[in-house]
Amino acid sequence: MIDIRFLRENPDIVKENIKKKFQDEKIPLVDEVIELDKKSRDAKKEADDLRAKMNKVSKQIGALMAQGKKEEAEAVKKEVAEIKNRIKDLEPIEKELSDKVTSIMMRIPNIIDETVPIGKDDTCNVEIEKFGEPVVPDFEIPYHTDIMARFDGIDLDSAGKVAGNGFYYLMGDIARLHSAVISYARDFMIDRGFTYCVPPFMIRSNVVTGVMSFDEMEAMMYKIEGEDLYLIGTSEHSMIGKFIDTLNEEEKLPYKLTSYSPCFRKEKGAHGIEERGVYRIHQFEKQEMVVVCKPEDSKKYYDVLWKNTVDLFRSLDIPVRTLECCSGDLADLKVKSCDVEAWSPRQKKYFEVGSCSNLGDAQARRLKIRVKGADKNKYFAHTLNNTVVAPPRMLIAFLENNLNEDGSVNIPKVLQPYMGGTEKLIPKK
Repeated sequence: MIDIRFLRENPDIVKENIKKKFQDEKIPLVDEVIELDKKSRDAKKEADDLRAKMNKVSKQIGALMAQGKKEEAEAVKKEVAEIKNRIKDLEPIEKELSDKVTSIMMRIPNIIDETVPIGKDDTCNVEIEKFGEPVVPDFEIPYHTDIMARFDGIDLDSAGKVAGNGFYYLMGDIARLHSAVISYARDFMIDRGFTYCVPPFMIRSNVVTGVMSFDEMEAMMYKIEGEDLYLIGTSEHSMIGKFIDTLNEEEKLPYKLTSYSPCFRKEKGAHGIEERGVYRIHQFEKQEMVVVCKPEDSKKYYDVLWKNTVDLFRSLDIPVRTLECCSGDLADLKVKSCDVEAWSPRQKKYFEVGSCSNLGDAQARRLKIRVKGADKNKYFAHTLNNTVVAPPRMLIAFLENNLNEDGSVNIPKVLQPYMGGTEKLIPKK
């Protein structure tokens, strides 16, 4: 959510930003919110002026009574009563107008960074850099579920009976590999100065609307029936929510946190054949990183975050690239975002394994995450998030890139301590 004062003073900039995001249907919202905001401020000013007048006039009553001017005192009492009634009439109008302004402001997209490429959808995203040499071996690489099946490592049929499509059982060596990657990612981030956290896996609606747009919420979140609770789609949601309605000391920033959680997503819509198996699922586990910092530091930490993911994947012998998200592919709260994509030797292309985002002060403004500076002035923090690693999807890249012709899978040195010293997984069939 952008600053209402910025919108008042720069409506044309806000409208142009909406155009850059190819959301022209939202352009009329700018003029609408400006009009409502004026009415809201007028109502508030009238109510405030009346309260000040009432306080001033009320003080006259005692003096008039002391002077024996009873009739004049009664007249003043009547005036005070009329003022009270007018204030009482204004209060619901003031609240209704304020609520309408907030509701519309939450639909207007954040101002994107000037470096974001302009494009309508993800087909216009721009490759930034490649890390590691993508290799296509001279033997056929099976589909990822077929690789897992050779280790008796996956059971989709039973999961379908128990929970439906989009769920899975991981078994044996594959399940252990899954947990090893998560544990390695946790320690990797701790070694980089991040504080480890296990957050709540459910959040209230005011946190949901604080961390994402309404469109994202509808597409992603599972609601708990009969409760004001939602299952998290990523631990970023509850990690940013941790700071709701707080005033933070500037000298304590940045907060650098890495969190583990299961994640739950609706994943509505049809998906292609390459998204079968454990590629796009309703439940998965994830190691996340979150930063809460001063506004002038957010660009620096944006680069720190995505580089952490690149370094982790390279330590596991997986080639990756970074892809700059274009304007039309940015969620409404994001200022700038890039995807980290891993190389798939089977598909001979890259696919998304993580996303890094700078949200400016949008989440902080919604959740009232403020900072008190050394000069005692208060301002909104900036928030950022990035995927460290999200198995089981990342296992697709891991298995394909570490697969040998005989069906065995190499375990990189950094991961071996988390696999009981195992150097290579040997298929059972």
